[in-house]
Amino acid sequence: MLNILIWVIVIVVVIGGAVALVVAGIGATRRNTEDDPLMARLADATQRGDVVQSIEQIEMQQPFSERVLLPLLRRIGEFSTRFTPQKALEDTARKIELAGNPFGNVDAATLLASRFVFAVVFGGVMLFLSLIAPSKWPFLRVFLIVTVLTVIGFFIPQLMLQSRINARQKDIRKAMPDALDLLTICVEAGLGFDAAMSKVSEKWDNELSRALLRTIREIQLGKTRREALKDMSDRVGLSEMTSFVAAVIQSEILGVSLAKVLRIQSDQMRIKRRQRAEELAHQAPIKMLLPMVFLTFPSIFIILLVPAGIQIQHSMFH
Repeated sequence: MLNILIWVIVIVVVIGGAVALVVAGIGATRRNTEDDPLMARLADATQRGDVVQSIEQIEMQQPFSERVLLPLLRRIGEFSTRFTPQKALEDTARKIELAGNPFGNVDAATLLASRFVFAVVFGGVMLFLSLIAPSKWPFLRVFLIVTVLTVIGFFIPQLMLQSRINARQKDIRKAMPDALDLLTICVEAGLGFDAAMSKVSEKWDNELSRALLRTIREIQLGKTRREALKDMSDRVGLSEMTSFVAAVIQSEILGVSLAKVLRIQSDQMRIKRRQRAEELAHQAPIKMLLPMVFLTFPSIFIILLVPAGIQIQHSMFH
């Protein structure tokens, strides 16, 4: 009875803290009127001629995650930045850039704060299930399961971010040879390098085209081509992109033919892609070993040996 009372008190404290954070996050968001996104949406709706009754109506039209969860995470992030090392924030911000900012307006502090939210949710749900289970669980089992799920929830945002980084880099690496071919053709046809990048970004809708489009917009806003290309290389984080940017900058400095440099880069990209395909082909037998040992071979043994075992059993007992 005492253990149940302790668990009930813990759950009440966790739920009460979550509700308090939600209220605090909503209050902080409503008090911030300098850059209020609701006012911006109200102005857009007014320009379109839509009939809007109030700001609250526009707010309620937004998803629950943007109205409650995101302000709550930002509030927790603002509080946690006081205890978070600056290097951790910088590393997380760089990973968000490498992932292509997949979570919208989520900054580094908010993403770090989401780790604690996931940990509390995973651990709290498991704790609640253990309390409402028909049979009473031993305390040690509950403690171990809740601890493991809390640790898993803590690392889920980082794993999701790293998975997004890997997927984006794989997409860019796969698209680079074809993009460089088109870029070379455009430059040889007489287009400037900026116009050629614009054509490549219009041709496809993938991570590479979006990276090129952002670089073009930065150049149009006043950045030098060299700085914009270096920033694009830093945002992608691939050795192929770094080599391509270095070659373009070097050709611009030395006055070498840009079309010839792009042709060489395109050939090198295709050679590297062929080498990666051969490497993956050589890894395939090793990767197939575990499924064959633990899935295919047991099935074959069951199919071959069970009938023989049944016949042996019948012959021995009849």
